[in-house]
Amino acid sequence: MVSTGDSAPDFAATIANGEVEDFQLSDHLGDGPVVLAFFPGAFTPPCSNEMVALEERIDEFHDAGATVLGVSADSAFSQNAFREEHGLSFDLVSDMDREAIEAYGQRIDIEDLGLLGVANRSVFVVDDDGEVSYTWIADDPTNEPDYEELLDAVRSA
Repeated sequence: MVSTGDSAPDFAATIANGEVEDFQLSDHLGDGPVVLAFFPGAFTPPCSNEMVALEERIDEFHDAGATVLGVSADSAFSQNAFREEHGLSFDLVSDMDREAIEAYGQRIDIEDLGLLGVANRSVFVVDDDGEVSYTWIADDPTNEPDYEELLDAVRSA
């Protein structure tokens, strides 16, 4: 599992940004902190709440120079529909191969909902040097991060 102080594992995936494009984490490092917000599944109430809460603070993240990325095992097509439904301006990373989910040690099963091999709700802030400067991992995937603490971590990265 990735912890604060570790080098952030690089990964390739697909990004949902209104279009569907290739994504490589290393291509986004060096221009300010990158917030990787892993979430179990688009269109579920706790995930919708979290992504909307990040969107409500997006100007503060941008003021701190940060790029916010949601990461889930959903398809990029589902994520684009999710982005549109909730008015999300930040990009979502489709990790259908679970490369990032595995690399960051966030794979879980939520058997009651039939969600197997999805991302645990967690947030990693990666600084310009590719080091993880902040880590938050939910002990229950219905929990959300402390957004003020997250913003403080981004401002310090």
